[in-house]
Amino acid sequence: MITLADVQKARDLLDGVARRTPVDTSRTLDSLSGVRVYLKCENFQRTGSFKFRGAYNALSSLSESERRAGVVTHSSGNHAQALALAARTAGVRAKIVMPEGSPAVKREAVKGYGAEVILCENTLQSREATANKLIAAEGLSLIHPSDNERVMAGAGTAALELVGEAGELDLVLTPVGGGGLLSGTVTAVKGLCPKAVVWGVEPRGADDACRSLREGRIVPQTDPHTIADGLRTSLGELTFAVIRERVDDIVLAEEEEILEAMRFLWERMKLVVEPSGAVPLVPVLKGRLPALPNRRVGVILSGGNVDLKKFFDSYQSK
Repeated sequence: MITLADVQKARDLLDGVARRTPVDTSRTLDSLSGVRVYLKCENFQRTGSFKFRGAYNALSSLSESERRAGVVTHSSGNHAQALALAARTAGVRAKIVMPEGSPAVKREAVKGYGAEVILCENTLQSREATANKLIAAEGLSLIHPSDNERVMAGAGTAALELVGEAGELDLVLTPVGGGGLLSGTVTAVKGLCPKAVVWGVEPRGADDACRSLREGRIVPQTDPHTIADGLRTSLGELTFAVIRERVDDIVLAEEEEILEAMRFLWERMKLVVEPSGAVPLVPVLKGRLPALPNRRVGVILSGGNVDLKKFFDSYQSK
């Protein structure tokens, strides 16, 4: 199980490679919520999400022979882009399995970073099966989007930076899909702020993490329905082990609430954040926070890769 030392080691490796993203605040948000909120803006990270941190950290651990063979992953978009860029930086061949329903903007970005995109059906089973075929046929190394300890540790470096800049926090909120960001975040936060509460937030239409935590076993995602495309995946064995032991709770957000949070960030703070990244702001905006001694809350906005094609197509057609 990953430790604070693993996250700190990843931070040192990422120094000068990943961006140290800003921590933003809003008087309007503080007034609406009644707490002091610190937003870690990973929408400004390389490739537009926190995923670059974990992808680069994991890729750096490969042996020379593994690098020569190349890497593969399956992802709806953000990890795909992150691994594509990390692989290009390291001169490593990358193949990315993406579901047919993934946003076009993310598929094109992956190609732009030099990776080969292989499309599959819109199910986790299809993603995994397609990736496994490539591994068997070409000897590629799998860099899993979340269920990889070095991916988890890399993701946790965002929380290290958040606490380093904002100071001790009472509560930290992150979105949860596969669990890499949440497991890395809770490891970093609990290591630095032992009294802090850490929550994961996920859409009600993709609530496998919430159900898994309640039942004490992994409840696989089967038929997710949410605009937050990055949170449609299931927890893995490694991420679930950390979440079950360290995370205080996982709470749910309704679809209209996700859109409301996204709109607040766009209109009031001028932050382009994708639906998955806006999810952890919902409990703050809706007043669903626990009693906090110092009323200091950190929120990790995980990414900003939004497909604006429909918007521009609609505008140009008028």
